[in-house]
Amino acid sequence: MITDRRRLLNASALGAAGILVASRAEAAPLPSVLGRDATQYGVRSNTTDDQTRNLQRAIDDATRLQAPLVLPPGNYRTGTLKLSRGTQLVGIRGATILTVLGGGPLLVGEGANYLSVNGLTLDGNYAALPERNGLLYLTDSTDIRIDDCTIVKSGGAGIWLERSGGAIRGNVINDIATTAVVSFDANGLLVTQNTIANTRSNGIEILRNAIGDDGTQVIDNRIEDIKAGPGGSGQYGNAINAFRAGNVIVSGNRIHNCDYSAVRGNSASNIHITGNSVSQVREVALYAEFAFEGAVIANNTVDGAAFGVSVCNFNEGGRLAVVQGNVIRNLIPKRPAGTAPDDDAGVGIYVEADASVSGNVVENAPAFGIIAGWGKYLRDVAISGNVVRNAFVGIGVSVMPGAGTALVSNNLISGAARGAVVGLDHAKPTTPDLTAKHAPSFQQIVLSGNTVR
Repeated sequence: MITDRRRLLNASALGAAGILVASRAEAAPLPSVLGRDATQYGVRSNTTDDQTRNLQRAIDDATRLQAPLVLPPGNYRTGTLKLSRGTQLVGIRGATILTVLGGGPLLVGEGANYLSVNGLTLDGNYAALPERNGLLYLTDSTDIRIDDCTIVKSGGAGIWLERSGGAIRGNVINDIATTAVVSFDANGLLVTQNTIANTRSNGIEILRNAIGDDGTQVIDNRIEDIKAGPGGSGQYGNAINAFRAGNVIVSGNRIHNCDYSAVRGNSASNIHITGNSVSQVREVALYAEFAFEGAVIANNTVDGAAFGVSVCNFNEGGRLAVVQGNVIRNLIPKRPAGTAPDDDAGVGIYVEADASVSGNVVENAPAFGIIAGWGKYLRDVAISGNVVRNAFVGIGVSVMPGAGTALVSNNLISGAARGAVVGLDHAKPTTPDLTAKHAPSFQQIVLSGNTVR
C-alpha cells in the first residue's frame, strides 16, 4: 500500500512537471541539444516565404542568451542577417542552406567579436553584390571562426573581411564572381584547409591600405581554376595575392590552373612562400615584386609556368631574398595576353638584388634556367649549388655598365644549347659561354667550380 502511494505521488509530481514544462515552452523557445532551435521562432525551411524577420529575431535572442542558434537541415530563403558580438550559428554541413532573397550579402557583422559560423551553406543565387562586399561581410571583428561552411554562387566575393582576425578553416568556396576570401588590414588571421575553385578574380587576397605588418597565415589550402576575369596584367588570376602586407606566410598549399600566378607578393616584405605544390599556371608561379624587403621562397614544386620564381623590381626597392630548394620544371615559352609583349617567359628563376639562389633544380626551360640582374639592376647575388637541365641558357648574368657583383659557383649545368653561363644585355645574350676556355671575363662576375655537361 505504501509502495502504491509512492507511485501515485511520483506520477502526480511528473504530471505537474510536464504541465509546467509545457507552459514554459509556450512562453519561450526551448534550447536544443546544442543551443536554441531556430524553428521555435517560427523559422521555416523549404518554402518560398521570406524568413529574414524570424531568423533575425532568433539570432538576436540566441546571441543575447550567449547560446548557439541551431538551424536544422533545409533551405531558408532570407535577406541580409545582422550578426553581433558572440553570435554563434550552427547548421548541418551540406544540408542547412541560406539562399539569398533579393540582393545584398547574407551575413553581415560589425564588431562581431567571438563570432562563430559553422556548417552552413551560403548560396548567393548569382545575385549581384555591391562593390567591396561578400556573401559573408565582417568589419572590425576579432577572434572569429568560420568553419566547415560551403559558399557558392556569390555575385561578389565569398568572404570579405576588414580590420578583422580569427580563423577561416575547412570551408568549400566555389563559383565566385570575384575572389573567394578578401582581407583588408587583418588582425591575426588564419586561412587554412579551405577548398577554393572557380573564381573570376583571385583565390585569396591579403591586402592592406598602406604598407605594414599583417602576419596572415595562408596554410594548407587547395586552390584551383582561378580566372583573370577582369583582364589586367597581373592584378587578377592569382591563387594567392598579398599586397602591401608584411610578414605573410604562404605554406603547404596545393595550387592548380591559374591564369596568372600561384602566389604573388606585391610590396609584401618578409613574405614566406614555402612548401607549396604548383602546377599549370600561366605567368610567374611564385612572385616577390615592387617595394619589398625580404622574401623566402623555399621547398616549392612548380610544374608548368611561364616563370618559376621572380624576385624583382630593385628599381622600386625590391631586394633581399633566399630562393632555395625549389623544383621547377616544364616552363612555357609565352606569357598570357595582357602582359607587356616584351615580357620574358620560359625562365626558371629570376633575381636582382641581395639574394641567395641555392639548391634548386630547374629542368626544361625554353629560355633561361636562372637569370641574375636586369641591365644595371644587379647587386650582390650568389648562385650556388643548383642543377639546371635542358635550358637554352643555363645561367644568365647581366654584364651591362653599372651592374653589381654576382657569384656563380658549384652549379651543375647540363644540356644548355646556347651556353652554361652567359652575359646578358637585359634579356639578350651578348657573350659566349663564360665557362669555356678563353672566354672573356668580367670583374663583377665570379665563376668557380661549375660543372658543365
